[in-house]
Amino acid sequence: MLSVSVHRTLGRFVLEVQFTGPADGVTVLFGPSGAGKSATLAAMVGSARDATGRITLGARVLADSATGLFTPPQHRRIGWVSQDARLFPHMPVRANLGYGLRRATRAPTIAWDDVLDVLGIAPLLDRKVAALSGGERQRVALGRALLSQPDLLLLDEPLAALDTPRKAEILGYVTRLKARFRLPMVYVTHSTHEALAIGDHLVRIEAGRAVAQGLPRDLLGAHAHDAQIIAADLSADTVTVALGDQRLTLPGAALAAGGTVTLNLVPRRTKT
Repeated sequence: MLSVSVHRTLGRFVLEVQFTGPADGVTVLFGPSGAGKSATLAAMVGSARDATGRITLGARVLADSATGLFTPPQHRRIGWVSQDARLFPHMPVRANLGYGLRRATRAPTIAWDDVLDVLGIAPLLDRKVAALSGGERQRVALGRALLSQPDLLLLDEPLAALDTPRKAEILGYVTRLKARFRLPMVYVTHSTHEALAIGDHLVRIEAGRAVAQGLPRDLLGAHAHDAQIIAADLSADTVTVALGDQRLTLPGAALAAGGTVTLNLVPRRTKT
């Protein structure tokens, strides 16, 4: 089990977050931008030396300010994938993946061939980073993180920079690696769709506090969906949104094309 209790003071912003997560599932940190989700990840990975509290992963204590224990980031065995992939542009894909293996601090248990297979990146090995699409870069970033042999994988809004089709593609790959490797993962998002699609446990964070945690569908609603705004008609006070292959026209003059809205769809009850 993952257990996190973190306190950080960032200027006027105070982060005070406590939560637990499953040992082999996805814990979603859910909330608006600026709520403290990424700041929580920084404390977990050990890059925020100002954080206090206690972080444990199974039997391993990664940090405990009460006893002065602090495991350096390179020894925490945590993989981190951010929204911009952060691949080395001067290295081909093969070398970027190899860097992950070189960072491993223990004998490999996650095999090279298994990573290539589950992420479908074998055809990309000799490609340059500049020649990759956004979705391909994220798949390579996931592969590099997995090959570092982590005990925990942190995914910091990994779909934020992708268009809608690529988001669906990468979500599918995350689901596959979740099933194959059984790693605990912490997934940061403000997307209801992403949280419901892959989350096993959800922690809602608002203004630096964990205000609720539990099953994603209990907290977000069984019929909540994110829809992209594809057009706005100010004269008619309406917006058009895309929900899968459907197009819906809704009231909402204050909304702009390119954003997203969350729709809570409730099935109509029929009289019998």
